[in-house]
Amino acid sequence: MVLRNRLAGNTNSYHSYPLEAALEGIAAAGYRFVELSAVRGWTEHVPLDVDARALGRIQRMLNRLGLIAVSLSGHSDLTTPDGLELGMVALDLCERLGIDIMNTAIGGHASQQEDEAAFLANISRLADRAAEQDILIGIEIHGEITNSARNAIPVIEQINRPNVRLNYDTANVEFYAGISAVDDLALGIPYMVHGHLKDHIGGLRDWNFPAIGEGQIDFARLLGLLEQGGYTGPLSVEIEFSGEPWPSLAEINRSMKSSYQHLASLGLS
Repeated sequence: MVLRNRLAGNTNSYHSYPLEAALEGIAAAGYRFVELSAVRGWTEHVPLDVDARALGRIQRMLNRLGLIAVSLSGHSDLTTPDGLELGMVALDLCERLGIDIMNTAIGGHASQQEDEAAFLANISRLADRAAEQDILIGIEIHGEITNSARNAIPVIEQINRPNVRLNYDTANVEFYAGISAVDDLALGIPYMVHGHLKDHIGGLRDWNFPAIGEGQIDFARLLGLLEQGGYTGPLSVEIEFSGEPWPSLAEINRSMKSSYQHLASLGLS
């Protein structure tokens, strides 16, 4: 099995460290692609209000390290007017960076309150703007309403926009729904525009997301399912450890490299 999906390192793995450290660690680990994080109040590696000069510095960093940005994590609470406005700004940031996939979630990073009706009203406006900018939106497996492919698919179908698809997170389905990704992923593949490869230890609501290959998720089976399902889009490695405080920079770098090597050994390059 040899999968040719673009394999990215997610800068959210470097949550409490600056963008330059994240990009240097991702490039040194072997990745050629990157998912940039622009989540206000969580990981703001690319500030939503970044000016042209600062954006130029970011683009030069990417060029210097030989990295290509394939997606932007632009989560905001899309059940609120303020969250919708942040989503619009994140889309503009995608356009400025030349990125054509923006990942988000119904209730944002925290997902404390998920008003499905309010989300459905707002996502249509966000989708319209994204379509004008030729950007695809990935709704993440996250929170309660979209905690699995089985539950997310009816939401995607109700939105009924060709540019609003699924960002499948292999660990969030265990964390939020208590379901194994090997039992759920195949349903979601036809709807996927992006994937988060994330490992997990424990069960429902156990925040323990180690390096790929150091947890309980069977990535050989998951990659096999992606191949059988014909998924050719980007896959982003995200490591969230045991939450805050984040581990040392050296440990994050080790974990990112170990994850890359494990996935390469399974045929993902």
